[in-house]
Amino acid sequence: MRFQNEFNYLCALRGATTCENNSVESITTAVEELLTQLVSRNNLIPDQIISVTFSVTTDLDACFPASVARKKTGWEKIALLDCQQMSVKGDLSKCIRLLAYVWLPKEQTPQNPYIARAKKLRPDR
Repeated sequence: MRFQNEFNYLCALRGATTCENNSVESITTAVEELLTQLVSRNNLIPDQIISVTFSVTTDLDACFPASVARKKTGWEKIALLDCQQMSVKGDLSKCIRLLAYVWLPKEQTPQNPYIARAKKLRPDR
C-alpha cells in the first residue's frame, strides 16, 4: 500500500523472525534483532515510523513484543499493537511477524526483513 506526495510515500513493510524459547529473554532478543533489521535495511528514524503491529504464534506468550519496541529510544510516539497470529496447522512455530507503516523517500525501495527460521516464509525476499 502506498500514498505518495512529491517527497515521500507511505509504505507497509512486513517482516518476521523466530525465537528459540517461549521466554522473555528469547522474545526480547528476537524482537530487538527484527527491529534492528527493519530500521537498518530501510534507513529509518523513529519519526518515519507511524505504527507497528506484531503478531505471534500461539506458542509465544511470555511477553508482548510491543513492550520490547516501546523501550527503544524515540519510539514513544509510535503506535504499537500486539495480536495473536491465526493458528494454522503446520505453521512455523515460535514466530513473530510485524507489519509496519512508515514514510520512505520516494526513490527508496522497501526492504522487508525475514530472519532466523522465518526466512523460509518468504524465500523470494
